[in-house]
Amino acid sequence: MALELPTLRIGLIGFSLPQQESLREMLAQDTATRQSWDFAHPQEADALWINGARMQVLPDGMLRIASGVPSGRSVQIDPTSLNRPAAYAAPLPNQFVPDIVFELEPSSVAAVLRRFERLLGPQIAQFCLASQMLEQESALGSGVYRVERPRDGALLAVVDLRGDIGVLTTATAVDFDNAMWTALPQRGPGQIPANFFRCSLSLLMWEYARRTTRDVLPKRYRSDMLYFRRPPRLPQRLLQDTHLLLLRELATAPGTFQELHQRTGIPPARMGGDLAALYLVGAITSNARRAAAIASVPLEEEVGPSTESVTPSRHDDSHLPPILRQGSSRNDRTAPVPLHQLDH
Repeated sequence: MALELPTLRIGLIGFSLPQQESLREMLAQDTATRQSWDFAHPQEADALWINGARMQVLPDGMLRIASGVPSGRSVQIDPTSLNRPAAYAAPLPNQFVPDIVFELEPSSVAAVLRRFERLLGPQIAQFCLASQMLEQESALGSGVYRVERPRDGALLAVVDLRGDIGVLTTATAVDFDNAMWTALPQRGPGQIPANFFRCSLSLLMWEYARRTTRDVLPKRYRSDMLYFRRPPRLPQRLLQDTHLLLLRELATAPGTFQELHQRTGIPPARMGGDLAALYLVGAITSNARRAAAIASVPLEEEVGPSTESVTPSRHDDSHLPPILRQGSSRNDRTAPVPLHQLDH
């Protein structure tokens, strides 16, 4: 199967409109690898580019970056707590020495992109794994699989389609090209090595959905009535307001794709991506018999890789994507939460 690579997104902070356009041209001209890049809002980005010329170091170590756009607002960040790679465009304040500095010229921008690709290697590998799972979902069933590198049989991942996923932290996208999938005879403790990155199936598919350029929403979801099934088993901070709005609308009353567009005002292209993500994590359904009753339990703020609900679902999972059908001990019957400003 063809190897699908993610579109990685960079958030720009403090750059003027001409600088942003220049950076966009450099991004489009970069052909050193097959990796695709785009710009996004900083809160939704995989990495950050920050304009050091508009940056001020505050007494407490925080950074204030003035907007490069007229009437724009400044941004304040803590460089020690960033959860994504950040590169700073020179010149910089004398007292600030970051790990990654670059110039606003093509060769320096290209070097930063290669650095980002190495730092984001685990996310790229996890994306490739999720892509292969979707390609093979009809054949995989609900078992446990070893995923091995074809050239030497090295273990790349352990996939429990009713449990957690483990991925080798040093795996690369190329490792997953033509990877070999082998079913294990049964589930058991210790199948995922301790040094592997571990996450839930929902988290893996959510991160895939936000980076893929494929349309993974089934055609019936664009014509049939849609229903709320359950809140996604994800940390609440990962859900954007549009996801929460769609869940709220469907929890209130079912609707078709067109009706949801009219009720929410979300542009169809954006709504298609949001619904695809909610579909891949089992939050919505097109089968009225599978729609979940609404409970009054708030969405969990954080969900760890092995967190389970002790309350079995009263509903069948057969309407879900095959790779997301779970045993009753893992079903979640919490309800959507009110919309609010999400933490990032």
